[in-house]
Amino acid sequence: MNGKIIKITSSEIASLWTAYLNNSMSIQFLNYFLSTVEDAEVKSIIESGRNLSIEVFNHISEVFQQENIPLPCGFSDSDVNLNAPRLFSDEFIISYINHMSKAGMLGYTGFLSMSARKDIRKLFKNALYETSDLYDESSEVLLNKGLYVRSPYIDYPQQNDFVDSKKYLSGLNPFSNKRPLNAIELSHLNINIQNNLIGAKLSIAFAQSSPRKEVIKLMLQGKDISEKHLKIFSKVLLDNNTQSPISSDVSVTNSTTQVFSDKIILFHHGLLTASGTGNYATSAAASQRSDLVLNYERLSIEIAQYAKDLAYLMIQNEWLEQPPGTLDKVKLAQQKKTKLI
Repeated sequence: MNGKIIKITSSEIASLWTAYLNNSMSIQFLNYFLSTVEDAEVKSIIESGRNLSIEVFNHISEVFQQENIPLPCGFSDSDVNLNAPRLFSDEFIISYINHMSKAGMLGYTGFLSMSARKDIRKLFKNALYETSDLYDESSEVLLNKGLYVRSPYIDYPQQNDFVDSKKYLSGLNPFSNKRPLNAIELSHLNINIQNNLIGAKLSIAFAQSSPRKEVIKLMLQGKDISEKHLKIFSKVLLDNNTQSPISSDVSVTNSTTQVFSDKIILFHHGLLTASGTGNYATSAAASQRSDLVLNYERLSIEIAQYAKDLAYLMIQNEWLEQPPGTLDKVKLAQQKKTKLI
């Protein structure tokens, strides 16, 4: 390299840009949680999460400044009211951190796999390790408090087996019995139930604390979508004679005071819909019963439309930050100022 620093690629810019926005959002949420938390164990987890977000945020800022890339606007202290009354219980906060740490591990794994330059790889590798520690610590607190919602149990297999009929992949015929769910399908149904439980709680919390009618409408729509998907996934389990996972007491208070700006609320929900779409795609690919695949595909379309509605409202209010992109060379050629030689 002869001491020359290699420029960062488009995928590295995209990863850094996305992580910058996500962590600038997380810092504001965790700051608010710290201002209202009562449980000492939960407070320690919040502090760990905030320190991690600040560390990643600062490292990305340094890279952008070294490369002379403008910092994204992101989010700041103006996007949260730290003096607002308590909106979430401690039980919800620890469940939320556990949920978001899982999403963070998936995100950092993707960022790491798209990065080539050594310092960028190191940044995301460290973030991945620390996020996995945060997940581990928050899971331990949930388990100790009896709040961790486990996947359904099944009997241990007694022998190896192979699929011996195409009927194993069926499931759309309403007049025929569907085969029992396998462990892989159960695991994906469980995680999607948990994700929608968190989504429904956040939607109602944001709806009751937002001052804008159009935001309230979208948040309540998000709540209805999450509850609809919960019923669909839970029914699949009940039809399989499997108990749907019981949610812990992840409650929202009755406070209607605005806590977060509508800009950060819509961004957060956009992040959740993107995560949900990815989860459904993964679940569809992993499931072998055709009715499950069809469910994931049609519900993904509903989420995609909801994500578009969120984006439209953000554009309308000039809140949607545009990612770095390539130049339109045709437009550049047409609009250039020409000077005859």
